[in-house]
Amino acid sequence: MHEKLFEEMAQSIIDGENEIAESLAKKSIEIGIDPLDAINKGFVLGVNHVGEEFSCGNAFLPELVMAGEAMKVAISILEPELNRLGTKREVLGKMVLATVEGDIHDIGKTLVGTMMAAAGFEVFDLGVDVSISDIVQKVREENANLVGVSALLTTTMVKQRDVIEAIDDIGLKDKVYVMVGGAPVTRAWMEEIGADGYSEDAIGAIAVAKELLGK
Repeated sequence: MHEKLFEEMAQSIIDGENEIAESLAKKSIEIGIDPLDAINKGFVLGVNHVGEEFSCGNAFLPELVMAGEAMKVAISILEPELNRLGTKREVLGKMVLATVEGDIHDIGKTLVGTMMAAAGFEVFDLGVDVSISDIVQKVREENANLVGVSALLTTTMVKQRDVIEAIDDIGLKDKVYVMVGGAPVTRAWMEEIGADGYSEDAIGAIAVAKELLGK
């Protein structure tokens, strides 16, 4: 019935067109489309497409960033409507996300947050240069089951290990999965520090998170 509109929604994300994504989200509310349908049958398909293209090497980081931004705009319009109707998207998991203390790199982490939110995770992005105590406190506060810790410098990478140890210290190691990422981070480093997951990019992070939580 609304197939054409759903296709346009997906295309607005693929093209990274914030304004078009915004107007289509508003239009869907005006004509009474369920906001969950707008997200799942429309906009998310665009994110998935760009993600697949990125994985195959047919799309590049700028396109992924633009798609993520457009998705954010669409969700910001549809989220209040979801809340008003009392419908909630199924939350796959709760993730606390941060770039470690001493590191101010943002793009990769923010992209992971956007993509994870689009995929149905509840994301608490604490930003950059975040202390270990703040990360742990947020995990407790929100009862999160995932932590994503980013580092772009070899000097700050060691803080990822500190986060894992801090979570272990408060007795939550069995309840919280820690995922690590960032340019210098490798699978070998993940194994060395006892992290639960690692991904090179935002799309991979979704798959890793779903696997960890058995979704």
